Amino acid sequence: MRIPIFQVDAFAEGPFSGNPAAVCPLSEWLPDELLQQIAETNHLSETAFLVGSGARNELRWFTPNAEVDLCGHATLASGYVVLEHLEPDLDEVEFETRSGTLTVRRNGGRFELDLPRRSPRPFELPEGYAEAVGAPPIKSWRADCPLLIYASEADVLELRPDMGRLSELEPYGVTVTAPADAPEVDFVSRFFAPAVGIPEDPVTGSIHSELAVFWSHRLGKNVLEARQLSARGGALTCSITDSGVRLAGAVTPYLTGTIEL
Repeated sequence: MRIPIFQVDAFAEGPFSGNPAAVCPLSEWLPDELLQQIAETNHLSETAFLVGSGARNELRWFTPNAEVDLCGHATLASGYVVLEHLEPDLDEVEFETRSGTLTVRRNGGRFELDLPRRSPRPFELPEGYAEAVGAPPIKSWRADCPLLIYASEADVLELRPDMGRLSELEPYGVTVTAPADAPEVDFVSRFFAPAVGIPEDPVTGSIHSELAVFWSHRLGKNVLEARQLSARGGALTCSITDSGVRLAGAVTPYLTGTIEL
């Protein structure tokens, strides 16, 4: 069995930045166990598998040890693969996913992804959580996962979570965020998900569907510039739309090959 594989960096600011995702187009769905084994072997934050053709495809995402309900960067990467390699005459593609229909389109030299809007609410932090993350936040909120707010970009950069303890407390992941120092950036963040095999994610598209809502209310802006402060780093433009949140970013190709099974 031969499976095409594309590895690209989503929300990249140049080579060796952004979040690497593997994208594997399939002619039909393979057994879930095999998909998980491929994702584990790739050992990236996400491996995306898609089945379909033309402007509509089915899409699933796997971390090294679990299938997830939503992944932003691997959806942007999948859109790039379809629009640049599989269907280069198209400017837009739709993916049927566990989180509904997600659309990726070209916009100049960047790509845009529409995600459902997720509105966080105040959340009482469980005992031991602040110690596991590395420092107490000034506020804590939650949508699909905890959203911890810190006073400064330096506070976010200095966090050194206890990954073992955090994986016991949080089954998916935790977002930490603060106002940005640079005037051209509105907010910064980091994302830790050790329970699903991702100690720190390089750039996490899905969390920006709630970060954009949170910071839009506080800053009074519907278009925000964001940076994720991982070692690789990444940049996103977040826009609040009538139906959700639109994320825009650059995609950088890294490798193309074939999986031999």
